[in-house]
Amino acid sequence: MMSTGANAVLSVAGATAPAAPAEALPGFDADSGSRLERLVFNHRRWVLGVAALLTLLLGLLATRVSLNASFEGMLPLQHPYLQNYLAERGKLAAQANQLRIVVERRDGGSILDKDYLEALRRVNDELFLLPGVVRGQMKSLWTPSTRWTAVTEAGFEGGTVMPDDYDGSARALERVRLNIERSGEVGQLVARDFRSTAILVPLAERAERGEAAPGTPGGSSAAGLDYTALQQQLEALRARHGNERIQIRITGFAKVVGDLIDGMAQVALFFALAAAIATVVVLWYTRCLRSTALVMACSLVAVVWQLGLLPLLGFALDPYAVLVPFLVFAIGMSHGAQKMNGVMQDIGRGLHREVAARLTFRRLFIAGFTALACDAVGFAVLLLIEISAIRQLALMASLGVAVLVFTNLILLPVMLSHTGVSARAAARALREAEASAGLWALLVRLTARGPALVTLALALALAGWGLHAARGLQIGDLDAGAPELRPQSRYNLDNAYLTSHYATSSDVLTVLVRTPPQGAMRQAVLERVDELEWRLRQLDGVESTQSLATLARQNAVGMNEGQLRWYELLNDQGALNTAGSRAPRHIVDPGFSLLQVQVFLADHKAETLRRVTREIERFAAEHDSEAGRFLLGAGNAGFEAATNAVVERANRQMLLWVYAAVVLLAYVTFRSWRAVACAVIPLVLTSVLAEALMVQLGIGLKVATLPVVALGVGIGVDYALYVLSILLVQLRQGVSLAEAYRRSLQFTGRVVMLTGVTLAVGVATWAFSPIKFQADMGLLLAFMFIVNMVGALVLLPALAHFLLKPAARAPLLDEAFGGPAG
Repeated sequence: MMSTGANAVLSVAGATAPAAPAEALPGFDADSGSRLERLVFNHRRWVLGVAALLTLLLGLLATRVSLNASFEGMLPLQHPYLQNYLAERGKLAAQANQLRIVVERRDGGSILDKDYLEALRRVNDELFLLPGVVRGQMKSLWTPSTRWTAVTEAGFEGGTVMPDDYDGSARALERVRLNIERSGEVGQLVARDFRSTAILVPLAERAERGEAAPGTPGGSSAAGLDYTALQQQLEALRARHGNERIQIRITGFAKVVGDLIDGMAQVALFFALAAAIATVVVLWYTRCLRSTALVMACSLVAVVWQLGLLPLLGFALDPYAVLVPFLVFAIGMSHGAQKMNGVMQDIGRGLHREVAARLTFRRLFIAGFTALACDAVGFAVLLLIEISAIRQLALMASLGVAVLVFTNLILLPVMLSHTGVSARAAARALREAEASAGLWALLVRLTARGPALVTLALALALAGWGLHAARGLQIGDLDAGAPELRPQSRYNLDNAYLTSHYATSSDVLTVLVRTPPQGAMRQAVLERVDELEWRLRQLDGVESTQSLATLARQNAVGMNEGQLRWYELLNDQGALNTAGSRAPRHIVDPGFSLLQVQVFLADHKAETLRRVTREIERFAAEHDSEAGRFLLGAGNAGFEAATNAVVERANRQMLLWVYAAVVLLAYVTFRSWRAVACAVIPLVLTSVLAEALMVQLGIGLKVATLPVVALGVGIGVDYALYVLSILLVQLRQGVSLAEAYRRSLQFTGRVVMLTGVTLAVGVATWAFSPIKFQADMGLLLAFMFIVNMVGALVLLPALAHFLLKPAARAPLLDEAFGGPAG
C-alpha cells in the first residue's frame, strides 16, 4: 500500500517522543510520495482556487433544484404487467392516476339536501378546471356521464342522475334519490349510508399546458404534471369548502405524492438537526473549532456540488431521493473525521501541519478511496431495480460519492495543511488516546484464542437467530392505506373512511381482457369474465368487482321490471349488445376489443396482492384463447403487484452484486483474501440481522426499504477498511496481531466509534419524519451503522486471530503508532 520511504516517515509520525518542529525538518522531500500527492500538495493554491470557483458556480445552480415526482417514474415499466398496460393505454380510460374526492356531511345528515348538492356542484366545477384533469372522464353526480336506466310500463327510460330541471325542491330531491338507486352508483359514487358522495378525477401524467414542468427531464414540450402545484390547489379547495357541515376527503396517488412533497419540505429540518448533531459530536471529540469547521465545510461543499449538478442533468428531488444529500453529508463527515484525526495526532507528535497532512493523505487515501468506491457500489447496484425513480436515486448518490473523493479525500487535507489544528487540541488527542488504553486493552483481548472463539460462537448464534427470523420477511406493503405515510395521517384516515363507506376502494386492480374487434360482447367471453369475477369475489381482500358482465346482469334486471331473478347473463346476443352500448369507457373500449375487469381490494398488502394475482394468472392459464386473453394488469394495485415482483427479484441479485463488488475492491486494496474475509463477514451478519429487525418492526421489503440493505453494506464496510489499513501495515512489518490491533485502535479506533455513533444518531432523527418510509429507512440505517461499527471493532479481531498472521519481524516500525511493542 505504501512505499518504503512513506513507511520510514510513518515511523516518525507514530513515535510517542515529540519530533522536531517543521522548521527543523529541512530533509522532508516535497517531491516524495505518489504522483497524486505531489500533484495535490505541490499545487495547493490551485486546488483551493478550483474548489472555490466550482462551489460558487454549482451553488448558484443548486438554487434551481425543484421538488417533484413522476407517476410513471415510480413504476417498473419493463415488467409484463406494465407492458400490458402500456400496450393498451390508448384504449383505457385514465384510471391509474386518479383522485377520489369524497364530500361528506359532517352533521350526519343525508346528501339529499339542497345545500349539500349545491356545495357538491361547486367542488365538482372547481375540480373540473384544475390543470392535468382528464375532464371527459371525470365522474360525479353532477357530470352528464352519470346516468340511470330503467324499464317501466312505458318502455326504456333513462337520463342523467341530476335532472336537467333540478331546482332543489323536495320533489326534485326525491327524483334524485330514485335516479341514484336506478343508476347502480350506491357504493360507487354514493356512500351506502347516503351521507357522502365521491368525485372521480382522472389525471394525465402530462398536463394540458405547454410549458415544461419543473423537474421534467430534458424539458420536453409537454409539461409533466406538477404535483406541488396540484397539492396546493387541492388543499386550498379543502379549506374553501370544508366547514362545520361539509368535510372534504381526498385519496389517490397524486394526493399521496403531494403529502410526501409537503413532508419533504420538513426533511430540511432533519438535515439541519443531523448536521448540528454531527458537528457537536466532532467538536466534542476534537475540542478544535477550526478543524471541526473544516470537516463540516467540506462535507457541505460536497452536498452543494451534488445539488448543483442535478439541474444540469435534468433531475428533481423526489420523495425517494430527498435524503440522498444527507447521506452524502454523513459519509463526508465520516471520512473527514478520519483525515482530521490523522492530522491532529501527527501534529500532537510535533510534526508540521503540512507534513502531517501529507502523511495522513498517504496513510488513508487508498483506504478512503476504496471505502468511497464501496459506497458508490452500494448506490450503483440500485440501477438493477427497473424503476426510474430508484435509478435516478442511484445516479444522484453515486454522483455525490464521486464528489466526496475530491472534497474529503483531497480538499480537506489541503485545507488542513494550511490551517492545521490547535496545539491544545492536538496534545489533548494524544492524551485521550493514552487514556483509552483500558478500552483498547479490552478489545485487544479479542485477538486471543479463547475470547475469539467465544466471540465467533456468539456471532454464529446471532446469525442463526437472524436467518430464522428473516424467514418471515415479506415483500411489499404490510399496512393498509398509503404505507408511505403515518397510519394516523390525514390521508390514511380519509382512505379508511372511503373503504368503510363504499363498496369500491382506492386499491383497484384491473384485469385486461383482449379480444378481436367487437369480441368483447360475445356470450362466451362474457361468461369467462363472469366466472373470473365470481372466483375473485371468493377471495379474502376482494370487496367487489365490476365489468361488462356485471353490467349485462344489471341490464337484464332492468329490462325485466327490476325482478332480481333475472340477474343472469342472458343467452341473447341482442341484449348483450344493448348492455355493451350503454357501458362506460372505463369498462370497455369504443371498439369493443378490450374489456376491463375492475377488482376493488380492501388493501394493497403484499399477501392480498399475491393471493389475487395468483388466482388471475391461474385462471388465465386455464381459459386464454383466441377469443379472449386475460392480462394483468392495470390499476394502482396492479402496478403495486408488479413493483413487488421487481423488488423480490432484485433483492438477492442486488445483494450478490454489492457483496461481489465489495469483495473485489477490498481484495484489490489489501491483496489478501484473509483480510477480505475479516472485512466482509461482519457485513454479512449485519445484513442478516437487519432483515430480522425488519420482521420484528413489521417493515416489508419494498422500493423504499430495499436500498437500505445495499447502502448498509456499501457504507458499513468503511469502518473495517480503515481499521484493516493500519492493521495490515503493522502485520507486514512483523508486529504481533495483538500489538498491531492495539496500534490500529489508537490511530483509528476512537474515530470509528465517533463516526459510527454520529452517523447512527444523524439518521435516527429521520424517525420523526412525517413520511413513514423515511422513518423506516432511518431506523434501519442507524441499526446497520451501529452493528457494522461493533463488527469492525469486535468481530474483526476475532476473525483476524484465525486468518491474519504477522510477517517476519522488521524493526523499522517498532516505535510507530504508539511506541515499542514490548
